[in-house]
Amino acid sequence: MSSSTSYRGWGVAFAFAGVVAFSFRPFWIKLAYGVPTVTGHPVSPVTLLFLRMLLSLPFFLAIAWWLKKNPSGGEKPLTRRDWWAVAGLGFVGYYLASFLDFIGLQYVGVGVGRLILFLYPTLVLLLSFLFLRKPPQRREVTALVVSYSGVALVLSNQFGSGTAGKLFLLGVLLIFASALCYAVYLVAGSQMVKRIGSMRFTAYTMIVSTVPAVVQFFALEPLSALELPAPVWTYAIVMATFSTVLPVFLQSEALKRIGANRFALIGAIGPVTTAIAGALGLEETFTWLQAAGGALVIFGVLLVSLKPKA
Repeated sequence: MSSSTSYRGWGVAFAFAGVVAFSFRPFWIKLAYGVPTVTGHPVSPVTLLFLRMLLSLPFFLAIAWWLKKNPSGGEKPLTRRDWWAVAGLGFVGYYLASFLDFIGLQYVGVGVGRLILFLYPTLVLLLSFLFLRKPPQRREVTALVVSYSGVALVLSNQFGSGTAGKLFLLGVLLIFASALCYAVYLVAGSQMVKRIGSMRFTAYTMIVSTVPAVVQFFALEPLSALELPAPVWTYAIVMATFSTVLPVFLQSEALKRIGANRFALIGAIGPVTTAIAGALGLEETFTWLQAAGGALVIFGVLLVSLKPKA
């Protein structure tokens, strides 16, 4: 096997592992919500987000320190404007997107939630059209129609009447808003990544996004909220390390080795992994209607994500 083949092979392996690790994040959230606390109520989204951000913070501080000690030649020092941009994008892309996702998953299954979150490339396309004046091509318009038809199919038989139906709709809207926040982060941060490097940008935005999560926790929750059962702490630790820090390393290295097109193809296994984990580990329903709608969403997102060869 040639060195270039081995290099790409490891890239595929890193991409696969990173996508699977990230796909399990809603699974850990749901498991944590299912554990009764001393109050008899599940852990709140505010507390769970606080734990996720705080437990992952030392890793990103270490990454930022290492990158500062070992700078690459093309990276420039951050200006005051850069720091404001990092702070704003960290707030929107990591804190707000995560918080909306955490709240939404109280009312929506992990399979449906991940599928809606997976729409973010289509939202990137729409935002680029609205604010960057990039007109969509015919294949991209087709992708939008296919993706949102798939979402409509998945949700078509899940809106019930009464309180449960309203809460399900609320959860869907919250997770869609989470996907929108992440799309804003990607569109607005695209130029920043070119300027300061993807790993440095990710580390810095993750660090600054911890601040609002910490402030929110101490403003809204008593310290006794941290008196949680051991399983909740276990799920929070696994979510912070296995499904937050690890995917950042793996996906960044994978993108460098195999490029965005191949990574997008592998990324399509994310919603499938989450749906299977939800069906097996959480006993969530997984019907043929959901499978067909999910396939349409994945196909539409791939049409947007994969760049045709010139």
